[in-house]
Amino acid sequence: MNEAFVPSFIHSFFIALGVIVGGSLIGGFSAFLTGKPPLTEIYRLSNSLRIWAIVAAIGGTFDTFYSFERGLFQGETKDIIRQILLILSAVGGAQTGNLIINWLTQEHLS
Repeated sequence: MNEAFVPSFIHSFFIALGVIVGGSLIGGFSAFLTGKPPLTEIYRLSNSLRIWAIVAAIGGTFDTFYSFERGLFQGETKDIIRQILLILSAVGGAQTGNLIINWLTQEHLS
C-alpha cells in the first residue's frame, strides 16, 4: 500500500459510490434507448452492482488477500485492520449510492 490510509479510505468510499450511481444511471439510459422502463432498470441495477462496486473500490481482491495473509502469518495486524476499514468504507459507499438511487427512483415504494 503506497498510498496513505486516510486518502485511500476516502477514495474507497467515493469509488464505490460512483460505480453504483454512474453504472445505474448509464444503465437506465440504455434501458430508455431500448424501450424498457428506465427507473425500474436503474433501481434493479443499483442492487445488482453492489458487489462490483466494492471490488472496484478496494482495487481488486488480490491485494486484499495479500494484506490479510501478511497480517495473519507475519503478525502485521495493522494491515488487517486497514483492509477491514477499507472494505467497510467501500461497503458504506455502495450503500450510500444505493440509498441515493432509491431516493431518486422511489421504486421500493411499489
